[in-house]
Amino acid sequence: MFNRSTKKEKEKDKEKDGLVATHSPLAYPHRLNFYEEAPGHNITLEQFEMWAIDRLRVLAEIEAARVRNVPDGIKNIVNAQCEKYLMLHPNSDAASVELDTERRKDHVSHFVLRLAFCRSEELRQKFVKAETDLFKVRFLGEGTKDRAAFLASKSFGPSGQPISDDDKRLLKNQLMAATSSIKTDTDFESETFYRVHWTKVTDLVASRRVFIRGGYAYVPSASQSSIVLQAFQSRLTAALEMTARALPSLDEDDRLLPIINHFSQGFLAGIAGEHHGGGENSYGETVTKDMIDDMAKKHFPMCMRNIHNALRRDRQMKHQGRLQYTLFLKVLGLPIEEAILFWRESYANDQKTQDKFNKEYKYNIRHSYGLEGKRANYPARDCRSIITGNPPGANESHGCPFRHFSTSNLQSALSALYGVPSLSQDMSDILNAVEAKQYHVACTRVFELTHDNQGMAEGESVSHPNRYAARSRELEREKLARIQDKTKALTLTESDGAPSEDVSMLAGV
Repeated sequence: MFNRSTKKEKEKDKEKDGLVATHSPLAYPHRLNFYEEAPGHNITLEQFEMWAIDRLRVLAEIEAARVRNVPDGIKNIVNAQCEKYLMLHPNSDAASVELDTERRKDHVSHFVLRLAFCRSEELRQKFVKAETDLFKVRFLGEGTKDRAAFLASKSFGPSGQPISDDDKRLLKNQLMAATSSIKTDTDFESETFYRVHWTKVTDLVASRRVFIRGGYAYVPSASQSSIVLQAFQSRLTAALEMTARALPSLDEDDRLLPIINHFSQGFLAGIAGEHHGGGENSYGETVTKDMIDDMAKKHFPMCMRNIHNALRRDRQMKHQGRLQYTLFLKVLGLPIEEAILFWRESYANDQKTQDKFNKEYKYNIRHSYGLEGKRANYPARDCRSIITGNPPGANESHGCPFRHFSTSNLQSALSALYGVPSLSQDMSDILNAVEAKQYHVACTRVFELTHDNQGMAEGESVSHPNRYAARSRELEREKLARIQDKTKALTLTESDGAPSEDVSMLAGV
């Protein structure tokens, strides 16, 4: 994937081809990139993984936005996610930002994910769609000067042949009729039209937004992005097929294959995955066993609430469910002493069961906390591992309900646990996301419905059960703070002799 040409040699080649001026200090003169040349950089294995995960976060949220049909969702989500994980500053910021470092990460991460997503037709199609959406937002948001410089560079090539003034005058009536943005003769005179084969702008042809003659489309400069995006999409599709043919040469590299497999599984599940586990409890608080029943009703995602209810109902739990729930509670903030008490009290209260608990289950709980065996601090399972892991069998409660429940069981559970009406549009939205295999999108919609239409962090969907719970608790804290502020204000008003207000009404704040 990575060639061995030096940075200096690549710079000379670019100067020779007219890509950059000889005085340009940038290895990447444009933040737009068609990714036609494989990167020639030396990178660490950690950079290989972390840069790709950051890009995968962006692509996964693009996929989720498409499923949810959020108005202007893809643009807003791309901007929000790129600002956090894949920022590319314009050339005007060169004095204060290391542009090459940002663009190098963008370049390398794209090629790493090519390796992961070239393996099947389904992965290739999903990758091309998401990458095209990402490029489209960047292209349309690029400054006029920088965009023109990119289009003029050899990295892209001509975006259509401008027609002559004589042809423009000859076809004036047809061009004006086909171009809705042109209203006056002045608009027409200032417009530039490009002559390209109609197959390069099929989206414009399908929507009848261009004039066609002799197999060629006459595209106004305002619609030039269609030519660029079509070229980007077709070239990336061809490049992925070529990468797929070369992939067997990586079979012997046991360092890269596990990472690549992790990426492809996560993308099929719609989730990037984590650099590490769920992390420490977001609030630094200690959770006690007596708090869990109430927290499960108010703050737990459906996967953990299903396990909790099954534990309370059956008074026992199979290994996979116990492991999934124990790790979740650990990261939630439940100390090992409270965890042992919680599980001991949750099991049947007969001597035989308690003896078995002390002999077998207690050790496993301590092992999950890193206190037995190799003493590893095991992370809580994220949505990717829960969705793609072993499905639950008979009498098992682990896994993701959106992934593993039947449609009828899922509807019943959503109505019973979260109050979603069976015949509502909200239920249809959730089931449509499940049908599209965007299980985390369905979970995100449930979160919004149960939290006054407030979601996770901007531009993100649910990716981890502990993040779901932490965000739910955060919103509760914000609501309580508003109530307290209102109560304090009313108390001060009363002390000044003003009419009081029924504090019980504040619950709706």
